[in-house]
Amino acid sequence: GLVNNMVVVSIVEVFFLTILPTSIFGRPNFILFYADDLGYGDLSIYGHPTSTTPNIDQLAREGLRFTNFYSAAPVCSPSRAALMTGRYQIRSGIYPSVLHANSIGGLPHNETTIAEYLKEAGYTTGMVGKWHLGIGKNGTYLPQNHGFDYYQGIPYTHTDCPCNDIPCFYPDLPCGSKGVTNLVPCPIFKNFAIIQQPADLLTITERYVSAATEFVENETRAGNPFFLYFAFHHTHMPQFAGMKFTNSSLRGPFGDSLNELDWAVGKVMSSLSSAGAVNNTMVFFSSDNGPSLVWGTNGGNPGPLKCGKGTTYEGGVRVPGIAWWPGRIKPGKTAELASTLDVLPTILKIVGIQPKENVVLDGFDMSPLLFEDKASQRDTFYYYSNFPPEEDGVWAVRYHKYKAHFFTMGTGLCNEDYPDLDCRPTHEKSKEDPPLLFDLSEDPSEVYPLTPDYPDYDVILNSLIKKKDDFDAKMIWGKSQMQRGTDNSLEPCAVPGCTPFPNCCRTPGLNVYK
Repeated sequence: GLVNNMVVVSIVEVFFLTILPTSIFGRPNFILFYADDLGYGDLSIYGHPTSTTPNIDQLAREGLRFTNFYSAAPVCSPSRAALMTGRYQIRSGIYPSVLHANSIGGLPHNETTIAEYLKEAGYTTGMVGKWHLGIGKNGTYLPQNHGFDYYQGIPYTHTDCPCNDIPCFYPDLPCGSKGVTNLVPCPIFKNFAIIQQPADLLTITERYVSAATEFVENETRAGNPFFLYFAFHHTHMPQFAGMKFTNSSLRGPFGDSLNELDWAVGKVMSSLSSAGAVNNTMVFFSSDNGPSLVWGTNGGNPGPLKCGKGTTYEGGVRVPGIAWWPGRIKPGKTAELASTLDVLPTILKIVGIQPKENVVLDGFDMSPLLFEDKASQRDTFYYYSNFPPEEDGVWAVRYHKYKAHFFTMGTGLCNEDYPDLDCRPTHEKSKEDPPLLFDLSEDPSEVYPLTPDYPDYDVILNSLIKKKDDFDAKMIWGKSQMQRGTDNSLEPCAVPGCTPFPNCCRTPGLNVYK
């Protein structure tokens, strides 16, 4: 009867409290949506006049939308390493630039990912989409060797694939030459097996959505707490979309790609609802870095922010951030400071998991901000260059509303005729002495440097210089994984040993990496 049920519940509660003494809300599910090269100004809810993102907009209206949310790096692989580990990419050696299909290196196994922490706590962990943290010999760096029970996706950027002979838009609009030609066709992995090569970009999002929704429904039905990491290829160049979304947007190819991304978010959220898991699931949406301005209108939009991907200006690393959990997170908008680095510590706090001993986390627990309407525990953010020399340390520091640039540089990920000269590849590295100082609350576009007659100018600047010096002095630089080089024999091929390589790597071969 009721009393017996209450006794059972009490025993179960005691059991969980014994294992997880600091858990806030038991063991909720977590879904992490991560877009690719999506700028601060690309979503409808963030102000783009012709984007149509109803599902992401709904997530934002029902959740907490951040306006000062930062990715830890201005390019793909480093930002993903930081997200997965809660540690700046410098510590794990995921720098400079990005990993490729033939890279020898990858995310080191002495790093502990969100998936590994949660798996140890009894969670089922699944990932779909773009991994971009290495493949390595025998698939040693694939997601399943970093804590994921299930994986389906292309484990790196689809820009690394020969795109000249595959369509990007329905029915047969080619991707053109916007990809390399000397690497293998894009492989889709299911766990350790290559199940499709080359990947069909017109159906890949539907494939990912099917895998993600099945994962949500199966794990909910089985009563397992789960972590789903859905890392999109959208809206990175070359954009693509299937039949439903080709020519669906006022924004052209970028808008079509964004519409397909938004649809996928909506399908996963619907599956969460139909599975009855809405009230017990925290969802987070963000992007890996700012827009790739070199592609013009197909590269994305930084909104009011300066420059884009590949820079330490705001447009390079300030990205959309949305936290959603009905009944737990109060809907609204916040200008509090937060970062992708904070996702891991927040999840650990919610579940009641202690971080590994002697591991320095660069993230902060967002729980007080998310659940108690309190201020963010983060008051500082450090900006690392895409190509960081150790002697430079951090290139910029934000403390509360003030930001100091110690070094600036443009990027090849921007057009040579872009209106802002600072963003162009012709803007060579410059040591700013004195550092450029901005008030980001009044000037998020970094247009008006503060001058020495600004009130407390010296005090503010000196405090930022001290922040940089102290952080640089304590930072331990991991050995660069990118500088381990490349080996073409590591490229994932469905038909090992085939000729002529790499074009012969096509299913129906079946290469299982285990």
